Amino acid sequence: MESSENKAARGEFRALWHGFADMGAVTANGPFTLVRGDGALVYDDSGREYLDATGGLWFANVGHGRREIADAVAGQLGTLAHYSNFGDITSDITSRLADRLAALAPVPGSRVFFTSGGSDSVDTAAKLARRYWNAVGRPEKRTLVGRRRGYHGMHVAGTALAGIPVNHEGYGELMPDAHSIEWDDAKALLQLIEERGADTIAAFFCEPIIGAGGVYAPPEGYLAEVRRICRDNDILFVADEVVTGFGRIGGEWFASSRWDLEPDLMTTAKGLTSGYVPMGAVFVAPRVAEPFYAGGTWFWHGYTYGGHAGAAAAAMANLDIVEREGLLAESARLEGTLAQALAPLADHPRVETVRSGVGAVAAVQLADPAEAPGFVLDLRRHGVSGRAAGQGALQISPSFVMTDEQVQELARRFAAALG
Repeated sequence: MESSENKAARGEFRALWHGFADMGAVTANGPFTLVRGDGALVYDDSGREYLDATGGLWFANVGHGRREIADAVAGQLGTLAHYSNFGDITSDITSRLADRLAALAPVPGSRVFFTSGGSDSVDTAAKLARRYWNAVGRPEKRTLVGRRRGYHGMHVAGTALAGIPVNHEGYGELMPDAHSIEWDDAKALLQLIEERGADTIAAFFCEPIIGAGGVYAPPEGYLAEVRRICRDNDILFVADEVVTGFGRIGGEWFASSRWDLEPDLMTTAKGLTSGYVPMGAVFVAPRVAEPFYAGGTWFWHGYTYGGHAGAAAAAMANLDIVEREGLLAESARLEGTLAQALAPLADHPRVETVRSGVGAVAAVQLADPAEAPGFVLDLRRHGVSGRAAGQGALQISPSFVMTDEQVQELARRFAAALG
């Protein structure tokens, strides 16, 4: 099979505009084209094999190449591909998935609002938080609060809430009444409440583990404290579990369960289908759902492909695999294995630190963040498909099916790429 580099040299592969990319460099060098995946491995268009360090983009929880999911989607598409879920309409598979997810929810009795992905889920939660306070007669509660280093997708609300400065550049003010506070200091939330007044703040958005901002675990006691502050001040607590949901934080379906957060709203996506088909879901606790289920109050919001029947079939098959193969326990195994295997990399002069030990996630923080893009290419030359996240951090978020032997090989290849 001809490589993408040769095709790029002839001027092919120029139409696709990649996200988060210097398109001048992509055009000059050609794309990195993947054609196949199998478990924790992916293969490029020249047939070369790579360890998939990032699980696609945090999402390939059950691994690549699962024919069972593909067959489930094909069967559903051949019966009823999709129908809108607006008004009183649904499909059987979508309703069954909602009930199955509600049974897994950190807050019993939660309702499930389907979206097309993580960014949709965050914007849905942002709108619903404000709409809820309006519905209960407190429309002045509009301010939405995020954290520095936080990432909440790339729609308008999520970009405004996030604390990654480069993602804000060139857009102007995206959303009034959106604020970011320090990511690791609960007192920063208290200070904002004192400055603006609790009666103006609708919701606090919190990733249990910061993902795209560089993979940062919460300081000891931080999550419990901000959750208490939100309760004491009648502020909705929104757990952004687009990355952490569906097993990424070993041993539990959700990080909210591990840390007993009882979120008012919880945003999810990626691991819901393991990326086989785009889908997201917002879990809505009974308190927030009640005004809308009492009758007469509408949430004027929805997506054409929210609750897509084919995506629901993928999610059902994906959850079957997680349960049948005990992949929550495998994620817990990776929590320890990644920490042990990657720890020696912290001694390399090019590495500032290694962050690991909470869930099937880790980051190798380079001492010079400017080296990160080049290091991603070095990893490829050593048979690793990787990605930079945050300021010079190399993201590690493998599929739960990655073996301990593959983790050790991943660490060896990282060391070789470091030189």
